[in-house]
Amino acid sequence: MFEIDKWQEIYSTIQKNKLRTFLTGFSVAWGIFMLILLLGSGSGLENGVKEQFKGGATNGVWISSGQTSLKYKGLKTGRQIKFTNEDYKSIKTTVDGYDHISARLFLGNKLVSYKNEYGSFFLSPCHPDYGFIKEVDIIQGRFLNTIDIREFRKVAIIGEKVKSTLFKGTDTVAMGKYVKINGVLFQVVGVFRDYSRNDDEQKRVYIPISTAQRVFQGENVINQISFTTGQASVQEADLMIKKSKAVLSKMHTFDIDDNRAINVWNKNEDVRRFKALFAGIRLFIWIIGIGTIIAGIVGVSNIMMIVVKERTKEIGIRKSLGATPWSIVALIMQEAVVITSFAGYIGLVLGVGLLELVSKNMPPSEFFRNPEADFSVAVMATILLILAGAIAGFFPAMKAAKVNPVEALRDE
Repeated sequence: MFEIDKWQEIYSTIQKNKLRTFLTGFSVAWGIFMLILLLGSGSGLENGVKEQFKGGATNGVWISSGQTSLKYKGLKTGRQIKFTNEDYKSIKTTVDGYDHISARLFLGNKLVSYKNEYGSFFLSPCHPDYGFIKEVDIIQGRFLNTIDIREFRKVAIIGEKVKSTLFKGTDTVAMGKYVKINGVLFQVVGVFRDYSRNDDEQKRVYIPISTAQRVFQGENVINQISFTTGQASVQEADLMIKKSKAVLSKMHTFDIDDNRAINVWNKNEDVRRFKALFAGIRLFIWIIGIGTIIAGIVGVSNIMMIVVKERTKEIGIRKSLGATPWSIVALIMQEAVVITSFAGYIGLVLGVGLLELVSKNMPPSEFFRNPEADFSVAVMATILLILAGAIAGFFPAMKAAKVNPVEALRDE
């Protein structure tokens, strides 16, 4: 493989046929270039869709109360289902396998003020675990804790946009200050940032659900129960949802198959569909890319056949002087590998370079961002190049190895 005379001979052959070598290599380089671009574009599309999943745990389940649509045990349709604290406690104690669990209360937009600054912001009472379920990023202070719930504390965690609206000028420090929510004083104990694509998520105010029920509602009604399924498998996560529906069905007397009585959003299911979709897209891209490369390989193989034909007499002389069939095979295959690997590497570098250029200069899009070809793709493409070169040279090399020295010396 590393004999200097072989490399000199390969170099000499390439020098004599520059245009032919260039056109042959171009087909391989183009195939790799297109494969990298397709994979990078697929990655950009995947990154864009992943962005849509931000702002909530990918293993999260949200169960909201609704209205019955099926008759059940003599009860008519159209009954409004109202969750209570008992529903939350029942699921918490009955359903196994969750990481975090929280109830929520929907109170809509409320007037929030600090001194002479006012704003209408969405009030979101919940339990401490909701910070994990929603993947809230606390940038100052803290989120809710169990003491806040138990002692009905009037504390608030405000979004960045709430802070920038209420705290201006020289008074920009929100921590420890008191804001009025519908006329009731709450102390700011935390400021959060939400990475959800929905900008309104930054305009929320989180308060203890127990406090909200006592101050704003006067009863223990809740609107939603959510939990994360931890490391549960697909089947285990589905079983947790089924158990939750069974608990609520029993407590509120509705048909467990009534999908309007309660609304279940299983983010696990969305993620599963998303992964299956992009697995199919990646497979399709590889099929198209490899097909393009195969076209290049066929071109290289045909050229090597011509090379063998042109060098028939030379091969005959080599064999008559004692060259083994394997040495002839190795020479032809080595030349094919050199051409395909070098040309393919150029296509690989150009493809990765173009993706980097596009990634740095393209404005962020909602469904397409950061197109890239990772290291594993580069490694696979490199291996593919070597295999392609070996395959392209194998059949011409075998033909060369079978050349009869006597007939070759007669060849004109």
